[in-house]
Amino acid sequence: MGPDGSLKIAGECSDKVGPMSLTFEMDPPVDAQLRDGLCTLWADVTNAGGAIGFVPPVTPDAIRQDLLTHLVSVDAGRTRMLIGRDEHGAIAAGAFLVLNTHRLKRHWCSVYTVMVHPSLQGRGHGRDLMSATEKAARGMEGITALRLTCRGGLGLEQFYASCGYREVGRLPGAIKVADGELRDDVTLWMDLA
Repeated sequence: MGPDGSLKIAGECSDKVGPMSLTFEMDPPVDAQLRDGLCTLWADVTNAGGAIGFVPPVTPDAIRQDLLTHLVSVDAGRTRMLIGRDEHGAIAAGAFLVLNTHRLKRHWCSVYTVMVHPSLQGRGHGRDLMSATEKAARGMEGITALRLTCRGGLGLEQFYASCGYREVGRLPGAIKVADGELRDDVTLWMDLA
């Protein structure tokens, strides 16, 4: 991690446009551009089928309150924010690491709202984001494990397993995405020690 909090992760890939890498930054300063960029990213990922707390269709304005809740927690020091920018400086990826306040659970944190822009998916950037998340957590004092949950039925468990997480629990039908459409809430764990 650099002195400015940035993490550079080797995430280059070849595609029709050419190689691209994302630059990851922990707890960047929050301004209107960052807020708007995260709202847009969150909406774009959701509308492309991403399972990050909403179901499509959704607008950035519908997401704004949830994002502001995350940002208040970041400001209070209860949550850490990791963002990934493309070579143009646009927000292209993000995740939140929520610290535990309970004295018996302070040694691990939860990873929430993991997202990579749909136009960049399938190019290794999701793995880059998960690697940057793990690296950031390893740099946090006292953190020895990560907990992550995902919506079942989308193949996400396999992706996270390939990133080093293991499934440790499943609540059948705990997520209601529509009337008559229930998904499992899957809990995954990564030991950092």
